[in-house]
Order: sequence, then C-alpha cells, then structure tokens
Amino acid sequence: MATAPSIAYSPPRRSDAEMLDAAQAFFDRMRSRRTVRDFSCDPVDPELIRLAVRTAGTAPSGANQQPWSFVAIGDPETKRAIRIAAEEEERRFYEERAGEEWLDALSPLGTDAEKPFLETAPWLIAVFAQRWGLNDEGGRVKHYYVPESVSIAIGLLIASLHSAGLATLTHTPSPMAFLNRICGRPENEKPLVLLVVGHAAEGARVPAISRKDESEILFWKVVE
Repeated sequence: MATAPSIAYSPPRRSDAEMLDAAQAFFDRMRSRRTVRDFSCDPVDPELIRLAVRTAGTAPSGANQQPWSFVAIGDPETKRAIRIAAEEEERRFYEERAGEEWLDALSPLGTDAEKPFLETAPWLIAVFAQRWGLNDEGGRVKHYYVPESVSIAIGLLIASLHSAGLATLTHTPSPMAFLNRICGRPENEKPLVLLVVGHAAEGARVPAISRKDESEILFWKVVE
C-alpha cells in the first residue's frame, strides 16, 4: 500500500490544570445553549456566518471526502419562499403524518406548523449531505460515512455560532427536497438541517426543560 503524504503535527501541550480549565470553560459556555424560536430581526455580520461554516468544514469525515455543502441565506425573498414551503410540509406533518405518540412528545415544546422565525431571523443555513461525489468527467464517486460526517460538522457549526454569541434553531421539516429547488443544489445532495441563526428576541422564552444527568449518559470502563 502506498504511503499517503503527511505533514508534521505538534500542537502545544498544555498542563493538566490548563486543559481542565479550558474544558470546564467550554462546558460552561455550551450548557447555556438553548434552542430559540423567538428571533430578533437585528442584522448579523456575514463574516460570523462565514467563520462558523469554515469551522464546520474542519470536521473529520469518512476518507476525508468532506461530503457537505452549506448555503447561507440572507435574502428576504428566498427566506419567504423557504418559509412557505416548510410550513406546507409542517402542516402535512401535524395533520397527517405524525402519530399521537409523536405529537405528545412534541407538546411540551410548544411547536406547531407556523414557522415565522424562518423570515424573522437574519440568516438561514441549509446544510446538505453529498450522498455521492462527482469526478472530472461527471461520474459518480462513492462517499463513505456521509450522515456521520455531516452530523459532526453540524455540531461544530452550532457550537461555533453559540460561542460567538448567536442563537440557533435546528429545523428539520420532512421531506426537505424543496430546499434543493430553492437553493439550487444538485440531486446528489440531500438536505439534512435548516439552521436558523440570529440574536434572540428581547423577552424571548424557551421551554423549561432539563438535560439528562451525567450518570445517564456516561459509562466508564477503567482498570480498577
């Protein structure tokens, strides 16, 4: 097997205390993150969006194929078109496709088919997964671990935006094929998330929910 080209990698090593301080600070920052549905129309510098997407693009991916595309949408007419299409799918979901069990699970969050935040927030970021790639001749190139790779990138995107001081909402109407049409994306790309980005509105409220305790999500296997 041929040896892949490589470069030296020697990041500065921190002391245990420095690493713990950094990890605690990041945890404290991220645990304040909440999904917001009440957005201000105040503008957000597009440079913040660009840097967050660049951060997302640093995510690890299967075979380093980086199978993602991000469409940043700030145009009011495009946001209006997306809202109309998304609400149409959401009405079908709430009225026809969602069972009672699903609707009961959503009820504490107070969600419904109306999505005004898709127009109010200054930015939408549509995240697409490239189900396959294309070579120079237009032929298909198989991609590996696409959902896993793009999901990691979305996590980094949300973390970057929150760290910058912005509010987000992960919106996932189903089906989402309308995003390909509105955003002009090719058939090999599947929309995964429509991320709403902006500042929380003054007086915004979020559901009073809790997160699972550490004992419910972390399980240790160590040498005793």
